Amino acid sequence: MAATLGRAFDTSVSVLRVEGPKVRQAVTPDNPGVTSRPEFPSVLSSRPSPWRLSVAPMLDWTDRHCRHFHRQLTHQTRLYTEMVTTGALRFGDQARHLDYGAEEHPLALQLGGSEPEELAHATRLARQWGYDEVNLNCGCPSERVQRGAFGACLMAEAPLVADCVRAMREAAEPSQAGQTALPITVKHRIGIDKEESYAFVRDFVGTVAEAGCEVFIVHARNAWLKGLSPKENREIPPLRYELVYQLKREFPQLTIVLNGGVKTSEEIAHHLAQVDGVMVGREAYHNPWLMADWDTRFWGASADPAADRDAVEQAMVRYMAERHAAAATPWAHIARHMLGLHNGLSGARRWRQVWSDHRLKGEPPEAVYQHAHRGAPAAA
Repeated sequence: MAATLGRAFDTSVSVLRVEGPKVRQAVTPDNPGVTSRPEFPSVLSSRPSPWRLSVAPMLDWTDRHCRHFHRQLTHQTRLYTEMVTTGALRFGDQARHLDYGAEEHPLALQLGGSEPEELAHATRLARQWGYDEVNLNCGCPSERVQRGAFGACLMAEAPLVADCVRAMREAAEPSQAGQTALPITVKHRIGIDKEESYAFVRDFVGTVAEAGCEVFIVHARNAWLKGLSPKENREIPPLRYELVYQLKREFPQLTIVLNGGVKTSEEIAHHLAQVDGVMVGREAYHNPWLMADWDTRFWGASADPAADRDAVEQAMVRYMAERHAAAATPWAHIARHMLGLHNGLSGARRWRQVWSDHRLKGEPPEAVYQHAHRGAPAAA
C-alpha cells in the first residue's frame, strides 16, 4: 500500500467487463482423502459445482456496485443480490431492483416472500431479466422480515416452503425449446429458537427437496426469532458445521452449500472436502482481497483477474466516472464497497479516510484517487 502512494492514475485501461464464467477443467487430486489443511488443488474436481464458491446476499451491501467491485477480483464466484421482496417487485420500481451489469454473471436473485403466486411472479421476472438462479430466503431472523411472514420463520412451515418452491419451479420452466430451467434454491438456518436437533433441519430439507429443490445453502447457526438482533444472530448462536456435513451425507444427491463464519481460504478448502460449496459473507465484504486468488485456487482458472490492488482501485474509479455520466450516481455510493481493499497494509487507514471524506464528494473520483495516494490531507 505504502508503495502505491503518489502513483499516477492510469487512464489507459478500461473498466473490466466479464462476459461470463469460463470454468476450466481441473486436475484430479492425487490424494482426495486429506481434509486437514489440504493443498488447494485437492479441492478441485473435474466438474466443479456452479455453487462451489459464492458471496452471500447481504442487505444494504451487495447492490450492483458492490457486485461490480467483486467481479474485479473473481470472475467465477457466484454472486447474489440483496434480498428483494415480492411486494417490491409487484408494486415498486422493477428496474431499480432488478437491473445489473452483464459482467455480474453468474448472478442469483434472492427473494423474500411466502406466497407461492407472488414468488412465481417474481421468478418469471427473474427469468425475463436473465438471472442465473432464484434463491428463496428462509434464513433471515430480523423482526421486520418476520412481520412479512418470510425469512427464518418459514423453517417452521416446511410444507408452505415446499408449495413456494413448486410454484417457483413451474415459473422457472423455459418458455422456448433449447432453454434450461432457472435453478430454484433455498437459503436457511440449521434450526430456529431452541429447536436444535438434526432431525429438524433434516426434515425441513427432505420436505422441500420433495418439491424439487436441489440446492440448499445452509447457515450453520440457529436463528433466534426473539431476543437477538440480526447482528447478534450472526454471532451468538454457535456454529455447528457437523450438521451441514451430515446433511450432505444423508442427501448425497443434493447440492449442499455451507455458510457462516468462514474467514479464510484454508477454511473454505477444509469445508469443500465435506460439502459441495461454501458461501462467504461479511469476510468477503470487509476483506475483499481474500477473493483475489479464488479463481485459480478453487475454480481451476489459469490466472486471476486482478494484477494488484491498485489495478482494482483504478478500475473502480473508471467505473465511478462511467456511472456518474450514465446515471448521475455519486461516486461515494460506489466507493463505500471498496473501503476494505487495502486492509492490513501500511497506509490503509488514511486511504479509507480519504475515500470516506464527505468534503471531497464534489470532486471527480480521479481527483479523490490522487488525494488518497498522495497521502494529502482532505480538502478543506
